[in-house]
Amino acid sequence: MPLNIFQFDIIRSVRKSLLPTIYYALIGVFVVIISMFFVPAVGELIKGPFLFLSPFIIFSLLGAVLIFLTVKSKIKGKHRKLLILTGASAAGFFVSILLHNLLYALAIVAGHIVLLKYILEFLHIVFFILAIVVCPLGFLIGAVGCATIFIKKRKKK
Repeated sequence: MPLNIFQFDIIRSVRKSLLPTIYYALIGVFVVIISMFFVPAVGELIKGPFLFLSPFIIFSLLGAVLIFLTVKSKIKGKHRKLLILTGASAAGFFVSILLHNLLYALAIVAGHIVLLKYILEFLHIVFFILAIVVCPLGFLIGAVGCATIFIKKRKKK
């Protein structure tokens, strides 16, 4: 059953209204992640390996959804770039952590093969720097830029 024009308009409007919601949810999860490390009470609430990893997984999934919604929406210019930067930094954070740990383990296992060991060590350092420095900075730059654009658009209305 094909969709008519009215249904496409509904899908487009839902997508546009969902974009700020996903963005604000991403900011909220980021605050929870930061609080896990710097607020002892929050760290006590989130104990255990699965519960500890859940905010990171949610953060990455929300970042991927933000990228998808931004690409599918008709947002242009600087706002689009900032939303994609925010989503890519969020999605890349958890992926970089996983790749860092995987490559570190592979470097230890392949310790007897000298060239492979050095390549894997180099790559695990690269993904560590991505996870600790590049992705959080990219997220903060994109989030602050998007927040200013959202606020300006709200004031115009």
